[in-house]
Amino acid sequence: MSTSLFDLMRSRRSIRAYAGDPIPAETLALLEEAASLAPTSRDRKPCRFYTVTDKAQLAQLAKAKAAGSAFTAQAAAAIVVAADSTVSDTWIEDSSIAMTYMMLAAEALGLGCCWVQMHLRSDENGISAEENVRRILALPEQFRVVGFLALGQKEVTP
Repeated sequence: MSTSLFDLMRSRRSIRAYAGDPIPAETLALLEEAASLAPTSRDRKPCRFYTVTDKAQLAQLAKAKAAGSAFTAQAAAAIVVAADSTVSDTWIEDSSIAMTYMMLAAEALGLGCCWVQMHLRSDENGISAEENVRRILALPEQFRVVGFLALGQKEVTP
């Protein structure tokens, strides 16, 4: 990873078309590590990271909100960021910083990714997208979901 941080920031794009190749488990672990290195308010570390590679679950995540997430069904993986709201009242900020760290790490590793917002969104039936993600992953109620990253090998490099 000899690319400078500023080069990564300049070159990173939201990628919604993936080549279909799986992402090695070691690479997914590196992305989770990058997220865990993100600073959090008062160092409370409320965020947990849930890696999804199962195609059925990816298809469910793709339908968790009414629009803007269908491409997730074609992703090789998604990493959901969920924060325990009883640990920190800055869970939105903490989750967002962690997701940003992961996005930059994905670019450094040559992966495409796209942030899929869940917070304050709903599915076509009006059910909270956060609620849908909690149900899909069997997360406790106090875990709040800002969003997830859909990930894969870039089908086309912009």
